[in-house]
Amino acid sequence: MDRRWIGRRSLGLLAAGLSGCAAIPVVPDAPADPMERLALLAEVKDGAPLLGGNRVEVLDGGAAMFQATFRAIAGAKDHVNIEFYILEDVRIPGVEGPSLFELLRMKLGQGVAVTIIHDSFGSLGTDFEPLRAAGARTLEFHPLDPTAAKRSWRPNDRNHRKMLVVDGRIGILGGVNLDRVYENPCGTGAASTEPDAACWHDASIRIEGPSVGAMQRLFLETWAKERGDPLPPRDWFPRLAEVGPARIRILASEPGERMPRYYVTLVTALEAARERIWLSTGYFVPTWQQRRVLRAAARRGVDVRLLLPSFSDSQEALNAQHAAYDDMLEAGIRIHEVTDGVLHGKLAVVDGVWSAVGSSNLARRSVAWNSEVDAIILGRDTATTIERLLAREFARARAISLAEWERRGLRQRIREQSSRLFIDLL
Repeated sequence: MDRRWIGRRSLGLLAAGLSGCAAIPVVPDAPADPMERLALLAEVKDGAPLLGGNRVEVLDGGAAMFQATFRAIAGAKDHVNIEFYILEDVRIPGVEGPSLFELLRMKLGQGVAVTIIHDSFGSLGTDFEPLRAAGARTLEFHPLDPTAAKRSWRPNDRNHRKMLVVDGRIGILGGVNLDRVYENPCGTGAASTEPDAACWHDASIRIEGPSVGAMQRLFLETWAKERGDPLPPRDWFPRLAEVGPARIRILASEPGERMPRYYVTLVTALEAARERIWLSTGYFVPTWQQRRVLRAAARRGVDVRLLLPSFSDSQEALNAQHAAYDDMLEAGIRIHEVTDGVLHGKLAVVDGVWSAVGSSNLARRSVAWNSEVDAIILGRDTATTIERLLAREFARARAISLAEWERRGLRQRIREQSSRLFIDLL
């Protein structure tokens, strides 16, 4: 889920009715059937190798991601591949210069190939014709119009990825959309509670090294699978030297998979945690299994902390989030709510060495309905950077205590229970 999804809830409910019920996978319990777990992990790793030699830069906030994106595109020599849920003609906040689409047209004029996959729902209203007229190739993922669908019409299956590959050498992925809400000012006084005007807290990463090749392969596979027009020969896969210490696995998930790769990997990491689990998510509508492994970790003494929004573009998602608080708090999980903007970042750190950054929320929609992309990063450097970012956010967020939560009113409790009507859409 993301901005605009519940804002157009009637269309979402129609799509759900046309698409059937979501299938939430169940990861086998490790102690109960270790052989099945090993087989499952082998399936997850198949086609998603752990690649060493990468340099990772954590991009703290939408402005930092925009700056890195514009800089990478401006330096492109051969091609620019863009795959985003929300793709608008954005500008870098507070910086004079061309807009994103103006920059892309400039690069097209220099002979750089520009190829775009955009979600038809998330990018509804964006006019891509000026880019196509300049030579860009675009693909509308799962058109809302059934007559335009190149495959079977599946309006509830969305492409929620946020991913950029430039020249096959630079990759950017994470939670930040190319969305104008990231042009909103942050830290300038009282926080707006209107999502279109609020500061949006988010994060992405910039990657150099062998893992960029995995991102490129994913983009081209999606283009082919969704029946995009044939692409001209380009230097899609240049030789990539090892440039840093990080080991990265790029995990892609799609609707209908028996076991979404990121879901399996995250549940496994949470079960293996021994010291701390720090998580940030813009939408917290966990599966029963995610709730169980988080509670179990806290009860065995792991420092489990959740950074969650206090207000959102989706009141239904916020109600469902609150419905999960009772057993989380009772188990000893520390919950902090961001109050000075919209929290949208999707970050995870386990035991100071395992990190995840990507597009997947801790939500049922990310597991069952969305195409997602997430990077699993092994290494203390990146984990330390993300922990510092999260520690800063925990310090200025509002802590929720069990005693306070138990005093909430009847109206709030009713709203929490009503969220169950929409839980598979959230």
